[in-house]
Order: sequence, then C-alpha cells, then structure tokens
Amino acid sequence: MHRTGTTRRAFVAGATAVTGAAGLGALPAASARAAERAAPGPVAPGSVAVLGGGVAGLTAAHELAERGFAVTVYERRALGGKARSMDVPGSARGGRRPLPAEHGFRFIPGIYHNLPDTMRRIPFPGNARGVFDNLVAPGEMMFARTGREDLRMPIPWPGHRPERLTLDEIRRALTALVETATGLPLHEGAYFVNRALVFLTSCDERRDEVWEHTPWWDFTRAARMSETYQRILAIGVTRNIVATKAEEASTRTVGTLGEAFVFNALGRGADGPPDRILNAPTNEAWIDPWEAHLRSLGVEFRIGWTLREVRYGDGRVTGAVVEDPGGARTTVTADHYVCALPVEHARRTWGAALRAADPRLARCDRLQTDWMTGIQFYLTERPPMVHGHVNCIDSPWSLTAIAQAEHWRGRDFPADYGDGTAVDCLSVDISEWDKPGILYGRTAKQCTREQVAREVWAQLKAALNDTGRTVLKDGALHSWFLDPGVDGLGTPNPTNEDQLLIHPVGTFHHRPSAATAIPNFFLAGDYVSVGIDLATMEGANAAAREAVNALLDRTGSDAARCAVKPLFRAPEIEALKRHDRTRHRLGLRNALDLG
Repeated sequence: MHRTGTTRRAFVAGATAVTGAAGLGALPAASARAAERAAPGPVAPGSVAVLGGGVAGLTAAHELAERGFAVTVYERRALGGKARSMDVPGSARGGRRPLPAEHGFRFIPGIYHNLPDTMRRIPFPGNARGVFDNLVAPGEMMFARTGREDLRMPIPWPGHRPERLTLDEIRRALTALVETATGLPLHEGAYFVNRALVFLTSCDERRDEVWEHTPWWDFTRAARMSETYQRILAIGVTRNIVATKAEEASTRTVGTLGEAFVFNALGRGADGPPDRILNAPTNEAWIDPWEAHLRSLGVEFRIGWTLREVRYGDGRVTGAVVEDPGGARTTVTADHYVCALPVEHARRTWGAALRAADPRLARCDRLQTDWMTGIQFYLTERPPMVHGHVNCIDSPWSLTAIAQAEHWRGRDFPADYGDGTAVDCLSVDISEWDKPGILYGRTAKQCTREQVAREVWAQLKAALNDTGRTVLKDGALHSWFLDPGVDGLGTPNPTNEDQLLIHPVGTFHHRPSAATAIPNFFLAGDYVSVGIDLATMEGANAAAREAVNALLDRTGSDAARCAVKPLFRAPEIEALKRHDRTRHRLGLRNALDLG
C-alpha cells in the first residue's frame, strides 16, 4: 500500500529475462531459467506471468511455484500491494530503522482460513508455524463516542469448544452482545437481533435475489431508530466490516460477514480469535519472509515494471505490453497469465478484443471503489488507550485506529525505530473523504496533507479526550505520515492510487470468476467472486487459489489442487435455510421477518 505517487498496477510476465529496449518483438515463452530447470530433471509444466505483486499475486506465485511452474511476478512499486508496510523517509537516526508506516493497519480475523494457511507455509526463524506465529490477538475493542461514554468491550473467544447453536442460544448470545456493546433501548436491541436472525436463516436464493439488492440501512430499519442505533449498528457495523456507507452497502455482504464474525465469537468454524494483528511491521513479520521463500522456490521478480496492455489474438492472450523502470516499452510472453492487479487498474489494460472474448471482463467496469487511506501518528508517550482497535463512531471522517507498539512483542520501538524519542505508532484509517470535518469545515479531499493530519488529530481527541481523561496530548505528538498514494489534496482533482473495492447493492453479480473464457488468462484479486464476498486479503488469497486451480484444469495437470476453504456454514442452521427456500420460492417472507 504505499507508494510514492505511483499506481499499483502490475506487470507482466514472461519466463525470460526481459530486455528493456523499446520496440522489441514478443519475447520467447520458454525462458532460460525454465530450460535450466528442465535439465536434467523433468520438464517444467510451463511459464506463468503473474501481473501484480500484492497478496493475490504473491499467493498465485506461491501455489504455482510449489507445483513446478516457472513463475515471474511483475510489480510496479513494491511487493505486498496495499498490505505492505513502508519506511518514513528520512526518519532513521543512530543506526535505527526508519519509522514504520502503512496504507492501513492489518487485520486478520479468525474467519479467515486460506490466508492463514499460506502464512503457515512461509518459514520464519524460530517459529514452528512460520509467519502465522507472528499473529497476536488483541483482547478488546472500543466504540469511542464524542461527548458520551465510550463503549469498551472484551472480544469473546471460547477457543475451538463447540457451542450449542440452537436459534435460542444464538438469540441469547446476540442479545447479550448488543446490550453490552451499545446501551440501546431494549426494544431497539431486540429488533436488531431479530433482523440478524432473519438474515442468518435466509436461504442462499433470498440472499442473492433480495438481500443483495437491499441496503443495510434499509434492512436494519435504521431510519426509524435512535441515533445510537444508527451510529453503532448501521453506520458502525458497515464501516467496520465492509468500509462502505450503510445507505449503500449490500445487506448480503454485510450480513454474510457479520454472520461469520458471530460464529467466530462463538468458537465455531474459526481459524482463531476474532481479532488478530501482526506482532511487527507487516514487511518484517510477513512480506519480506514471503519474498525470500518465493525466491527459494525459483520465483523471479521484476519490480518497477508497469503493465500497459494485455494483448489478445487467435483466441489467446499473446503477450503483455509493459513499461520497464526506464520507461521503455516491450512485449513479454508466457504460456499463461494471471492478472493480479486491483480491478481499477486491471480493467485499463483490457482492450476491446480481450473484452469481446469474455464479456464478463466488461462487467468489471461496473464495480466501484472508494477512498480508505491510512495515516500514522508517532508519539513520545504511549497513550492510555484500549488494548485493541478503536472505532470513533461519531467522527465525521469515520476513523478507526489502533496503538501498535504494545502488540509488537519482541520490538523495542524507541530502540529500533526513528530517532529514539517516538515510543508508539497510532495507526488510523480514514474511511470517509467526502464529509466536512470539525476544524476547517472541509472534506478530507479538500484539505491539504497538513490539514488532513490536523483534522484527524482533532477528531481523535474529540472522541478520546472527552470523558474526563486526556488520552492524546498535543505535546506527545512526534510526527505524522500520510499514505503517499494520495496526491493532489487541496486541489480540484485529488487522486488516490490505492482505492478500496466497495460493495453497493447489486454489484456482487458483476464480479467475475477466476477462470476467464480465454484459455490462458486468469484473474486473481479481491474483486473476483469467491465465498467471502468482501474486498479483503482473504478474498485476494482465495481468488489466487481459484485462478491456479483453473490453470491446472486447463492444462490437464495432475498436480494437487489448491484448497479453497469457504466461510463456515453452521449445520444446525441449514434446515432453517431449506425451510426458507421453500417460502422464498412461494413469494413469502422469511418466517422470522416481522417487517
């Protein structure tokens, strides 16, 4: 996530070393590296160009390399994409590392299964389970309310002990959670629990045909309810789960993820606790070890190569036009291509012929993205905050945050980073860029970078310093760092190189599958249709696995297919869903739906 004003597109592949001279013809599909691998051992199954080095691209490279393919990854800026961490330029002193920054804080909940599986397969010194053992679980979270008492709550996690999952048990658990977490009037809490149970017992057809086209705001009847209900259960839930406005977000998406988190909290179908973060900056704990492991498997990387066009002819992708770090263009070729760019960048490279070959590619133009960007505040005193994530639910810019140093076990922040005076990093996500703030009366896009930092700091203080204690002190603010992918702030045309796929109603049906109609072209990214139905690292990882499986199927490979684990479905609820399927087909409401 973190660029210097460039784009996260990516770059294509060939299995040969790519020469930087402009005007070259297509490079041969079989690289020297592939030939070396082929002798004296068995011939490699083919060359693959992985176009993009984010989570999707690295996952695809990982799975393909384990199956003997000759893989080259093309990435414009740096490996890891929006998931990576980066250095704050000029911040290192006295032999320390630069202050760590990021596009936004990492969050790897227990509902994820595919991404943790990959992490377990990335070696890390001293860890029996590789990079996975760098995950730690915060024990609480907080809804910070401006001018009102904050809601601080423990994160339930009974381990893997199976909980009873009768409807009454689920109702009691949800009621206890809502009453503890919100302080709502009892009738509003009861109504929300009923709406949750309606979704929980809805069949897949109702979810796809009705709830996909119903905004979460309408599904929860938020317009009729109190401001607290709206802030926490309508706006807060959608911002936390899908980073989308409640008035627009698909109930199918919000409900599916909410359901998974409920089961996670009850100890059912989860990989681990509901909230997990890394115990160090992302590159140190995950991305750099991943790159090293992939190189050990023979994966080659071309960093600084920009994809300009995916070329199509004679029923196949024939090559990809890339721009090298020096600005020269050339065409590279491979046997197979995995496009692992974010959708807003990928679709720019799909020409008319490619789109005509698979009309589903054109439907990706209807997918929408929005701004969600991180800013870090470096502090000379550790703030007395909750030991986990904070959702500032009344903040105009929909801020969420976490103080990181206490979770970076084994790291001495002032000894390891910066100039030795900063002791913590408060990492903040800005989810709303189009509403006026409290200092300048401007939207975040209308503010300069300096004004954005001051505005976010003011909104954080308004949320955290309003209940009798000073959590954030102006005198403890060492410095700040705003994601450099955001450019032109305060001008009429601000830009953001790393946007977030959002999930307005109806957009699920525009998402493509990993296997395209073009036999040697595959899609991997968080916009691809997979079970989790959300723009997440888990979705990117699952899509890459699906792309590799499709490639194996197309080539007739006898290699083991990638495991793709779906979200947990409670068997105890399936009978209720079957009953609802009958009602839905008869044109009736869900049996629990009171309107």
